[in-house]
Amino acid sequence: MADRRLQVFHAVAKHLSFTRAAEYLFLSQSAVTFQVRQLEDQYRTRLFERRHGSIALTLAGEMVLSYAERILALSDELDVRMADMTGELRGPLAVGVSTSAASRLLPPLAAAFNAAHPQARMTVTVANSARIEGAVARQELDVGLVDGPSGGEGIEAVRCCDDELVVAVSPDHPLLGARKISPKVLADFEYLSREPGSGTRAVTEAWFAAHGVAPDSLKVQMELGSPEALLGVVASGLGFAVVSRRCTTDVPGIAIRALEPELRRDILLVTARDRFRTRLVARFGEFARQHLAEWRS
Repeated sequence: MADRRLQVFHAVAKHLSFTRAAEYLFLSQSAVTFQVRQLEDQYRTRLFERRHGSIALTLAGEMVLSYAERILALSDELDVRMADMTGELRGPLAVGVSTSAASRLLPPLAAAFNAAHPQARMTVTVANSARIEGAVARQELDVGLVDGPSGGEGIEAVRCCDDELVVAVSPDHPLLGARKISPKVLADFEYLSREPGSGTRAVTEAWFAAHGVAPDSLKVQMELGSPEALLGVVASGLGFAVVSRRCTTDVPGIAIRALEPELRRDILLVTARDRFRTRLVARFGEFARQHLAEWRS
């Protein structure tokens, strides 16, 4: 177990706030301040510069932070390796989830895994698929759940389930009168897109291209960074969006229609190809595949 003072210092350094660090650690602010002062007394130097309403690391603080990150990472690795030796499934588990999957897929999966393995300490990062894959490849995350296809170098991807993409529009949008919603029909209307790096965007652009519509010919009105933001703008009537059917459940102010031809994409479990996988990471992978096997729109 790493020195508690280092853990508290690390939290303050990462948040650059004693208040936010106290909330993160479930400690009082006075307890956090006391632990940092003890560390400063030990090294006989200031680790933070106190400014009006903010703090910053001193040069000594930056050095302590670099060592603290390595020490805490080794401490976590020791916990995991000892758990492997003793047969326990406990320790930290850093999971990345794509923005499209996070709202509907993650909550039941995380709850079920926590119930089955309460000694695991899961932390979750939500970002678009490209960023999650990049963080997994850099070994900043243990495992990721992303929207296919996978394009990450050094990444190993395993299919967990698939997901249907549909057209979302406002209830009075003229697209609702179309007999079928094909790529060429959609090309005549204003389009609301996800941002570069989004798995949804990559799959949608590939679908348009495969059916004779160049993605750069689409009438893109706006790019947005999450399904929730996308659907909010759709409800205003500004244009159509292509989103997961799952993301549209119980969302007011929108209507959906199936695409023709149908568009489905894979939900993938991604890990770094050359990284050692602990029993906890392997178990999460097995659990996710089993839990999501019947997850179908």
